[in-house]
Amino acid sequence: MQQLLLELAPPPPPTLENFFAGRNGAALKALREALEDGERFVFLWGPGGSGKTHLLRAFSEAAAAAKREAAAIDDVGRLGEAEQVALFDLCNRLRGSKGALAASGSAPPAQLALRADLRSRLASGIVLQLHPLSDADKAAALSAHAAGRGMALDRELIAYLLTHFERDMGTQIALLDALDRYSLQRKRAITLPLLKDALRSLAEEARR
Repeated sequence: MQQLLLELAPPPPPTLENFFAGRNGAALKALREALEDGERFVFLWGPGGSGKTHLLRAFSEAAAAAKREAAAIDDVGRLGEAEQVALFDLCNRLRGSKGALAASGSAPPAQLALRADLRSRLASGIVLQLHPLSDADKAAALSAHAAGRGMALDRELIAYLLTHFERDMGTQIALLDALDRYSLQRKRAITLPLLKDALRSLAEEARR
């Protein structure tokens, strides 16, 4: 059902602007400053679902838009020996050319099973922990997004979205946008009954 609903409005591409920071405002600030005059190496670590991949993809897009030399490497702990050597060389090139680097891992560089020289390079800039959004953060983010589109959501609908669908914010926002489009087509207010009606209609179409 989630995939059918998402077909109405695919998730928006990740940007620094549409990242819901919660407790991660310092990370967002560090990435923006890395593309300006701040510390150019930023390492983000935290559990899955804390926003690492979103931020790195957004960082790459922002760097390209600003025509800044930069690289973003996600989940460095998975890199093999040859890839670690290549990343170490990339770090040195970016330092020398005043380029920027954003990298991520499940733990701080010092705790990752990497070459000692690479751990040192990755830890040479800003190292920040990312925290997953709380349910209250996610509910606030959904309410704010809805308000920006002229929608008013009740708590029951938000709770249903967070309980019955994937909880990452990209999916949640896409579902909300799809529901908004469906409500405009049906000329009905966005409510939990409307969401359930949308799911039933899509299920019926899928069976035809």
